[in-house]
Amino acid sequence: MNRALPAVLDRAVESAILAPSPHNTQPWRFEAGDERVDLWLDRSRVLPVADPDAWEARLACGAAMLNLDLALRNAGVFADVRTLPDPAHPDLLATARVTGNHKSTSDERALADAIARRHTNRRPFSDRPVPPGVRRRLETAALTQGGALVFIDASGQYDRIVALIRRAEFVQSNDIAYRTESASWTRRPAGCPDGVPTTSAAPPPLQDGLIVLRDSHANHDLPGRSYEQQPLLAAVLAPGSGPRDQVHAGMVMQRVLLAATAAGLASSFLSQPFETADTRPELFKLFKDRGQVQTLLRIGYGYPVPMTGRRTADQVTTKRA
Repeated sequence: MNRALPAVLDRAVESAILAPSPHNTQPWRFEAGDERVDLWLDRSRVLPVADPDAWEARLACGAAMLNLDLALRNAGVFADVRTLPDPAHPDLLATARVTGNHKSTSDERALADAIARRHTNRRPFSDRPVPPGVRRRLETAALTQGGALVFIDASGQYDRIVALIRRAEFVQSNDIAYRTESASWTRRPAGCPDGVPTTSAAPPPLQDGLIVLRDSHANHDLPGRSYEQQPLLAAVLAPGSGPRDQVHAGMVMQRVLLAATAAGLASSFLSQPFETADTRPELFKLFKDRGQVQTLLRIGYGYPVPMTGRRTADQVTTKRA
């Protein structure tokens, strides 16, 4: 075994924890040995109201595993990544076992470089359109990871998705349990290692737009701002809807997000219709002929915003003897 390998694995975990997660809950923990890293779902950080089935939490963990895999490849190490490797332990979501050396590609290096720069941007984007060539680059990223990305432009489908987002946001804004849960993870002080700090919150919109963003992530102490009139939406699709499929979908999602970051784009999530029981089935039906929709993204050209905090790798990692 390469004596430097444990340090390489430690640095890969440092990249893994930069993945996105709902309300920045960071629902993961790692077990690291000399040649293997196991990724576990941290049930204590799953949102019981918004995400009772841990769908979004598994997406986040899949994103973390993709970060880890890319970091290893960028360091010249190849790992055999397997999702849900042990049926007896359903919260053991994935394992990365080092099997040899690897010569990274230019695409892998670009994506690995984007890990530290990617962040969720809840603030206004410009109305500058995303060019067709850049769109194809993001679609290719999803295909490379075994999924698909569907851009949703002005259409009847766009209008139906907008209506579902609005309905879900209305339901959540009138749900005391949801509002209490959301409040416990938002408006955190600057420098907090988890949750969404006030510095990363969005200003309220000056006027109603087509897309309703999360009011729980807004900072109403800020002056109102104009948002893009018709945000570009994209649906991440991947086969299946079981726990293993959700982890895989998280890897697809993260590859798209990193490709967007590498292309100079900003992104945020529109998760509300996945989190309410009366909108989720309708959303699934809209994409049933193309695959299982896993998450919705808002993509465009934004402006720099502060990144949310993270717990340290040591805080989320157990060393295996």
